[in-house]
Amino acid sequence: MPDAAAPAGLLVFDVVEGSGAVAQAGDAVAVQYAGFNWSNGKEFDASWNRGAQPFTVSPLGSAPVIQGWNDGLVGARVGGRRLVVIPPELGYGASGAGGVIGPNETLVFVVDVVSVNGQK
Repeated sequence: MPDAAAPAGLLVFDVVEGSGAVAQAGDAVAVQYAGFNWSNGKEFDASWNRGAQPFTVSPLGSAPVIQGWNDGLVGARVGGRRLVVIPPELGYGASGAGGVIGPNETLVFVVDVVSVNGQK
């Protein structure tokens, strides 16, 4: 992670522009991802480490995931790789999570979009 202050708001950047379907609110979006803490750069989770099955976010916009995922994946395209930087208020906030994400931690995710509503 950069040796700088974390961004104040949600930041999305398409590292690789996909050419497939575009993820929109209400869609089922299958992804592979890795998550890192901004403060120390340590990986705290990665779907790739759990085998070949992608993780599905559904319905996008109100899925039972942190709000930064619901907001940060809208507009991503199948075949793309998106960097999503999530401020604490859209992540786990003051409580942190699972002993691996500290209180008020900014989260960084690298997300590969595998499919939208089953379309690859």
